[in-house]
Amino acid sequence: MPEFVIPSLEDLWFREKLMADEETMSYNHAWGGTIPFPEEDWQDWYEYWVTDHEDQRYYRYLKDGDTFVGEAAYHYDPEYDGFAADIIIYSPYRGRGYGSQGLAMLCEAAKENGLAALYDDIAADNPAIGMFLKQGFYEVCRTAEKIILKKDLQQ
Repeated sequence: MPEFVIPSLEDLWFREKLMADEETMSYNHAWGGTIPFPEEDWQDWYEYWVTDHEDQRYYRYLKDGDTFVGEAAYHYDPEYDGFAADIIIYSPYRGRGYGSQGLAMLCEAAKENGLAALYDDIAADNPAIGMFLKQGFYEVCRTAEKIILKKDLQQ
């Protein structure tokens, strides 16, 4: 059973690996694909997302046993005047249910932290939309490029 863990600063090697992996980041092709995350950026990023989150950001690794399999996060996004979800499963671990489990855990954490809803915008051709719909998200709007989804948490 996977669990959420707060990564240490030294564990950000895994995020660097996730962001650099073309297959993992294939969902992000509409926005440029892979994302550089060099070690010199880790400290500032860690302080912003983990240390000084100001209840506006939540970040965890998804871990199964001793293995990091993905990341899950949410952050305040003024575009929605709400919180946007993020779940990324490292490509070698896809198709094993980690995405659905991680998304369910993220929604539960957001609810426990008092959030009323979570949003996500997904590239229109991203097959992960089915995972979000199965977790109770619904479509808010659609353009040629993306689909905006929402899940009400306080029902």
